[in-house]
Amino acid sequence: MKPILETKKLTHTYGAGTPFQSDAIHDVDIAVYPGEFVGIIGHTGSGKSTLIQHLNGLLKPTSGQILLDGKDIWSDKRFTRQTRFRVGLVFQYPEYQLFEETVYQDIAFGPTNMGLSKDEIDRRVRRAAAFVGVPEESLEKSPFELSGGQKRRVAIAGVIAMEPDVLILDEPTAGLDPVGREGILANIRAYQKAQDATVIMVSHSMEEIASNVERLIVMDHGSVAMTGSPREVFAHADELIGMGLDVPQMTHVFMRLRQMGIDVDPSVYTVEQAKEVLLSMKGGH
Repeated sequence: MKPILETKKLTHTYGAGTPFQSDAIHDVDIAVYPGEFVGIIGHTGSGKSTLIQHLNGLLKPTSGQILLDGKDIWSDKRFTRQTRFRVGLVFQYPEYQLFEETVYQDIAFGPTNMGLSKDEIDRRVRRAAAFVGVPEESLEKSPFELSGGQKRRVAIAGVIAMEPDVLILDEPTAGLDPVGREGILANIRAYQKAQDATVIMVSHSMEEIASNVERLIVMDHGSVAMTGSPREVFAHADELIGMGLDVPQMTHVFMRLRQMGIDVDPSVYTVEQAKEVLLSMKGGH
């Protein structure tokens, strides 16, 4: 299978030619495949946000390439514009970017810019609102009348309404309570399933990443430090902690059991896996 999105030797230098010159990301090679749910983790300043802002053409690389369906997104202006609709980016705290008079108009903003017909815009707005759990009666309200969690849903719906092939979310649950967080994640999973979309999610929460994504990309000092399934990555818990990252609570528990001399698999990262391992150690009783 060919990647839907990939980077080749992607480098972004801030302050080039000045004493403050530094590479935010350096020689980054990643490939993301159609229908995949990928997580990106890394400590603050590891290059996660800089990387994702390149994937839909918000930032232009200093060197290297971003390929969408094998074509360089900067190869011509039309394709760059098209990329911004095909690769949807939801920023951290996206509700701060709501500005229209009604929820409906806010969700319709992207599809309107795509030059779609009124009927098609209407279909997309209602479908996107349904995906994120925004009720029909809220569509005519001002976005500023909504709760924080509902505003977040409206902002995500605005990107989903463009029906992007790749949906990128930067810390989509930041600042929400546990119920709000799980609600948003359930919405994202439902969208991915229904559209067979590719989803890339940046998150600080290891629990969140562990229980949602199929594959992880770990960033450290502007480069890709490791990539693999959550199980493969969390098996390197000591290295992750050395990079200033946390690991899921269950991984901590199993690391401690190993330190105590109990022969358990340290790559356990969910309660379900822990239960299986412990039951098998008891001989299934």
